[in-house]
Amino acid sequence: MTLSANRDFLEFHDLPADAVLAILERAGELGEAWRERRMPQSLEGLRVALIVDDGGWRNTTALDLGIQAMGGICVHAPVSLGGREAIADLAGYLDNWFDMIVIRTPELASLQELAAHARAPVINARTRSNHPCETLGDLAYVRAKRGGIEGLKIVGVAPDANILRSWVEASISMPIEVVQVYPGDWHVSDPALLNPSFRLSTDMRELEDADVIFTDSWPSGVPEGDVAGYRISTEVLDRCRPDAIFIPCPPVARGQEVTADAMAHPACQSVSAKAFLLHAQNALMEWIVAKAEISASR
Repeated sequence: MTLSANRDFLEFHDLPADAVLAILERAGELGEAWRERRMPQSLEGLRVALIVDDGGWRNTTALDLGIQAMGGICVHAPVSLGGREAIADLAGYLDNWFDMIVIRTPELASLQELAAHARAPVINARTRSNHPCETLGDLAYVRAKRGGIEGLKIVGVAPDANILRSWVEASISMPIEVVQVYPGDWHVSDPALLNPSFRLSTDMRELEDADVIFTDSWPSGVPEGDVAGYRISTEVLDRCRPDAIFIPCPPVARGQEVTADAMAHPACQSVSAKAFLLHAQNALMEWIVAKAEISASR
């Protein structure tokens, strides 16, 4: 299999809204197939390089499992984009053997350089700047629960970091509103991300009418008093809508951004949401393969 059409997924808004909506719908179907142990073999023969350049395990484990479950071949390649080999050279060597490259690496710029030189599609499995697969999985879960995502208000109680940034990327292309609620020193200021569907706030009352609430770790080295007012507790969640979906980002530091009892609140659906990371990533890879094959046939 040769994926002649380059369908990279480096930032969430790389894909048009109609493509993402199709992927989210397909993720729900693949979730059903997973539970019934009848996964389609739509990645049969696909040779995928899985590169983990900075630790982590959830989405890369799900990628490995999903590729194999759908008939593909997944190889863990011990590659580093910060090593002695030029990134352009690495792209050529990987293209010799692989149809797709999935990589978790610190620097988005290095990942973009790899994608610019590789013929194979490149999927961003996480950088320090963004984490689009994580947001794709969470949105797939929300869609499955709600039946759609249009018009959702999504509030991130989080500093300017990779989880929040991918939600802001999603607000650029998707029919959702994203609000960052955090002290002003940690507000997103990147002009490439600012858009009409993204707002900044310091007011925790924004959570009270939110459809989805997510968190991320406290900034390192910050005095607790600077951010303690943004801790999610059962009292905070009790003031929210009864159908609100709370997705604290793992690993959760109980007692910091989230209290221990908040993790047991009915709104907290982190475990269920993260199950959809597998299904959404499977649907993304399936979409990339399908689009490449259509392009090659023309």
